[in-house]
Amino acid sequence: MSPRTLFPFFSGGQAPPAAAATLPLYKDVLMDYEQGIPVFDGGEPVVVSGLEAVKSWAWRSIMTERYLWEPFSWDYGCELMALVGQPYNSDTRLSEARRYVEEALTVSPYITSASATVEGLVGSALRLTVRVRTIYGETEVRAYL
Repeated sequence: MSPRTLFPFFSGGQAPPAAAATLPLYKDVLMDYEQGIPVFDGGEPVVVSGLEAVKSWAWRSIMTERYLWEPFSWDYGCELMALVGQPYNSDTRLSEARRYVEEALTVSPYITSASATVEGLVGSALRLTVRVRTIYGETEVRAYL
């Protein structure tokens, strides 16, 4: 069976799912989560590794609509836009939003689990916090969609 491949904004060493000891150190571009842009220093993107790199990848994965952008693998991104306009009740939408986020993140071999908590839903705006367990430790990702 061939491994899933991901094509995030900056590929810093994708590897097939395996034990943490066999995965290369993950590197990615540091994100400014408030502004939603990569951090640059002297015209070059700031590259981070380990836990912060996986956090950057996770945040972009949540914020990227799955199946919409041709450069990305179909394994990359989140399907939250699929909930827009659906006749689901509020509880069902929130449950599906959590599931979509958790599924989007656990395709990464660097992420061992993800648990999303919806902080609020105002109209169509969704605020959520995701507790992410990685091979480097735990972190929290916050998103406002």
